[in-house]
Amino acid sequence: MRIDNGGARCRGLERAASFPLPAAPDDMDALNLALFELLNSPSNAPDWLVTIATFCASDIILVVPALLVLGWLLGDDASRRPLFEAFVATLLALGVSGAIGALWPMPRPFMVPVGEYLLEHAATPAFPSNHLTIMLTMAFSLTLHDRTRRLGHALLVAAMPVAWARVYLGVHFPRDMIGALMLAPTMAALTGLGRVWLVTPPYERVVLRCHRTLFAPLIARGWVRR
Repeated sequence: MRIDNGGARCRGLERAASFPLPAAPDDMDALNLALFELLNSPSNAPDWLVTIATFCASDIILVVPALLVLGWLLGDDASRRPLFEAFVATLLALGVSGAIGALWPMPRPFMVPVGEYLLEHAATPAFPSNHLTIMLTMAFSLTLHDRTRRLGHALLVAAMPVAWARVYLGVHFPRDMIGALMLAPTMAALTGLGRVWLVTPPYERVVLRCHRTLFAPLIARGWVRR
């Protein structure tokens, strides 16, 4: 179902009062606006395309927690270590993203307002996109390991329609996606470089012990690997 643009924009502007909007339309980067106009939904977009975009924008990201849970329960140690590293990298990336949003809050399109707004969303800082940050950080981190490289590549592909859909539905500008694309590989690489002290100690001393304690009955039955 479409959201009335006028009403949605008013609600967004009311919620946006908690932080300043640092950019007005005439101050925004010309390329960012040009790309937004190219990718954002037209006013007469067919309902079937809006439905697909809504699924891509909101639901594809659910593959990340599903991957973590299934990969952890069904995988062995060689798979769990990369998954835990990707999880740590993603948490750090989200922390940096939150700091950027607090120090340099950038508005969403409906907060300006500009373009079509077809997905209900709170008026939070937009840069960088958290959805894309999560998917890309997980993906880039997984590509650093031979065992999970193909999985990382698959996540990179899955992230593409997410980026398109969130711009198409008017909750992000293209610059928010570019920000996530810059942040994600950086945090994945830094976490990989600090693996010996940032990932391995908590994995071996805390996470692995908790796993063996919590899943002891399932491990004993051979349903979950030790």
